Amino acid sequence: MGIKQYKPTSAGRRAGMVSDFADCTHPRENRPEKTLLKPKKKKGGRNFQGVVTSRFRGGGHKQRYRVIDFKRTRDNVEATVIQIEYDPCRTCRIALVEYPRDAAKDKANREAGKPVPFSRAYIIAPTGLKAGDKVISGEGDAVEPKPGNCMPLWKVPLGMTVHNVELVPGKGGQICRSAGCGAVLTAREKDWAQLTMPSGEIRRVPIKCRATIGSVSNAEHMNISIGKAGRMRWKGRKPHNRGTSQNPTDHPMGGGEGRTAGGRHPCSKTGVPAKGGKTRHKRKPGGKAIIRRRPAGPFQNTA
Repeated sequence: MGIKQYKPTSAGRRAGMVSDFADCTHPRENRPEKTLLKPKKKKGGRNFQGVVTSRFRGGGHKQRYRVIDFKRTRDNVEATVIQIEYDPCRTCRIALVEYPRDAAKDKANREAGKPVPFSRAYIIAPTGLKAGDKVISGEGDAVEPKPGNCMPLWKVPLGMTVHNVELVPGKGGQICRSAGCGAVLTAREKDWAQLTMPSGEIRRVPIKCRATIGSVSNAEHMNISIGKAGRMRWKGRKPHNRGTSQNPTDHPMGGGEGRTAGGRHPCSKTGVPAKGGKTRHKRKPGGKAIIRRRPAGPFQNTA
């Protein structure tokens, strides 16, 4: 896995970089599993009433959503990795795994009117996973702490890196799912496990929550340079206009002759100050599980 840089044949090519997709299995030949695809409707930053709630969104390349198995509930059944694929909807790679079929159980489910589970599924591919490997999930002795295996936090050895971590048991993985992410299991006490997040935040999670061993693949994603504005349009991102470049009717910081500071402190279109305040809700229930906040970044109030 690495980054490919083009020859500077134009201004856009000069700074543009792309992934070489060396970690994907036959990147020019493999096709996504049709049974695990869903249409992805474009919203253009608008809510159900058609009102723009996120500015500078729209357009972009057509995509189909890959249904990812974040829960990993097929316990003690060893699955084989078929191929590693590129997912246009996320930064990491995904792995297509195949479970062995039980003809007797499938027939019983059909006769009882129950849904027959698919023999294939998509999971988030950890670093080092390749085609032909075996992955398994559950709490049994057969589940070892190897990359790609899913198990509850009470069984994970201390000091290991995990990803796709649940916040509520049985809800499915919610944190550490993007490229290169991984949380470190540092301690366990009674019914809680202590995780150190990639941001430096230390959080408590119930030990019954499941997590997948290893860090998420495609760690080089953060080093890719977009290179030109057109590639952001492909991703559905329109040009972001500064508030000071707009009219007074469009933004509180707009207006003025020439380039001005807007005559007030930086703020959003609705007048919310943009610097100096914390954006997390003070009474958010999950705040009680945070032991130590992440280090304060630029423009954050450290008081």
